[in-house]
Amino acid sequence: MSTLSGKTAVVTGASRGIGRAIAEKLAANGANVVLVATRQEVIAGVAAEVAAKYGVKAKGLACDVSNFDAVQDLLKTSIAEFGQIDILVNNAGITKDSLLMRMKEADWDSVIDINLKSVFNGAKAVARHMIKNKSGRIINMSSINGIVAQPGQANYAASKAGVIGITKSLAKELAAKKITVNAVAPGFIQTDMTDDLSEAQKDAVKAQIPAGVLGEVDDIANAVLFLASPGAKYITGQVLSVDGGMNA
Repeated sequence: MSTLSGKTAVVTGASRGIGRAIAEKLAANGANVVLVATRQEVIAGVAAEVAAKYGVKAKGLACDVSNFDAVQDLLKTSIAEFGQIDILVNNAGITKDSLLMRMKEADWDSVIDINLKSVFNGAKAVARHMIKNKSGRIINMSSINGIVAQPGQANYAASKAGVIGITKSLAKELAAKKITVNAVAPGFIQTDMTDDLSEAQKDAVKAQIPAGVLGEVDDIANAVLFLASPGAKYITGQVLSVDGGMNA
């Protein structure tokens, strides 16, 4: 029997990169998955590929994760179709980098809404359901930049530090209900964004990493799989850094 056989996971920001890798990793280990992104035509296609590849039930749903009512509807739809939600991975996130003096208020608001408010929206929407089931895993995506910030990312760093704060608070609120709440903090990971960097820029990034190499999306997916697995049932309120030693 696969590690997560019979479980259902919801993964936001799942159309590509880290989110898709997480959804595929959970599916490969037996979980049915609800993949969430902003564009229905894109995420429906990704879900179909995941279902065909891993032989699980997968559904793609479009949702504005910064909108509380939309997230409530998303979770209700998922529970109605899948019967239960066992794992919620709050992965959706954006960057809109700029030095503070040049940062637009709209760029601050959108990053906070999508990166941080979405965690509140998802956790609140699923908490009562998980409490009723006396079981659940909530895994939130933070970042090395929520721990060791970079200039030009005041909005992003604040959002990811906030993810750590809400993770620790919710862990204490929900521990007695047999629900764990943890965060994963990726370092520099090879994604579409890093592919656009020049070799000189990549070398500068690698120089900050004790391991000397960029991480892979599978490194993050493996961390999420562990926190979602039975072996992590007594781990809650923690931040798992996956960063090649940057936060050592």
